[in-house]
Amino acid sequence: MIQSFGWQSVQFLMMGLLWTVGLSVMTFISGGVLGLAFAVGRSLGPRWLKFIIASYIQLVQATPLLILLFLCFYGLSFLGLYFPPFAAAVISLTIYATAFLADIWRGCIESIPRTQWEAADALALSGPQKLRYVILPQALRIAQGPTVGFMVQIVKNTSVTALIGFVELTRAGQLLNNVTFQPFHVFMTVAAMYFLVCFPLSWWSEKLKERKSAGAAH
Repeated sequence: MIQSFGWQSVQFLMMGLLWTVGLSVMTFISGGVLGLAFAVGRSLGPRWLKFIIASYIQLVQATPLLILLFLCFYGLSFLGLYFPPFAAAVISLTIYATAFLADIWRGCIESIPRTQWEAADALALSGPQKLRYVILPQALRIAQGPTVGFMVQIVKNTSVTALIGFVELTRAGQLLNNVTFQPFHVFMTVAAMYFLVCFPLSWWSEKLKERKSAGAAH
């Protein structure tokens, strides 16, 4: 039975949007924790650890997110590890986010002038104290703009999880289109919802970059 596109359809898409936002938040938190550990390890760790982390980052960045998703959902089942769509989505997106956030934050840590490290040494601070009180606070200010900008990529990339049946915003749009046969109304609404989430983040990212540039100029 063909249904008309109306308020109930919008409500259904809003539920999909909530799942998109929830998946994005979980991905950013888990990827952020691992990304920070990887960034510190690649910047300050022993040579063997730097090599392992750098290899991981290059491998993940060179692999399409869709392939990571299929490996988590379909590939691991051959090893006896079956993950439902939501878990597979979180794992694959976390692997993806970890690699990119680690690279972003590693660059921010290494951009701190050497004089700051030497000043921390002069104060006889331990390694963890140098990171906590001197290096990471400065790196955090540098990383704000690029990090918020990457959050936009996370939100948009959640759409690929529709291909394994996870009902986020894109998948909700596909299901709704199958019963309304009004693709223009459905996917224009889907696009508007993505815009409402992504545009403020993009605007915020640009403002943070402008503020950093203005601060550097002074």
